[in-house]
Amino acid sequence: MAENKSLSVFIIDDNEMTRSVLRMTIQGEDFDVIGGAANGKSGLERVLKLQPDIVCLDIVMPDTDGLELLQEIKQALPLTIVLMVTSSNDRETVSLALQRGAAGYILKPFNKGTILDTLEKVTVLRRA
Repeated sequence: MAENKSLSVFIIDDNEMTRSVLRMTIQGEDFDVIGGAANGKSGLERVLKLQPDIVCLDIVMPDTDGLELLQEIKQALPLTIVLMVTSSNDRETVSLALQRGAAGYILKPFNKGTILDTLEKVTVLRRA
């Protein structure tokens, strides 16, 4: 990374294993994972309170449409980078996510290199 400043990351995903793997992958790689949530309601509340630099957001969750949550986050915190991390890979969903303000899109299952490369790409302007 170009700068030493860590960017804060918040993870919203209903799958505990996914949250844990993302946390372990991201933490210490010029990023500071400041929290996570298993559902959209608590995730949105905590994101609005903590105002992280980056939100890693699942699309398919039992209580929440991740695309609607994306839109709510971007309306409230337009400078927050939202990275979609999901198993939903149809073109319409990808297009909607990008139209609603997602900075990037990663399909599950993912590997460490993919996550870190994508984070590097979507945060380059924030670090400039």
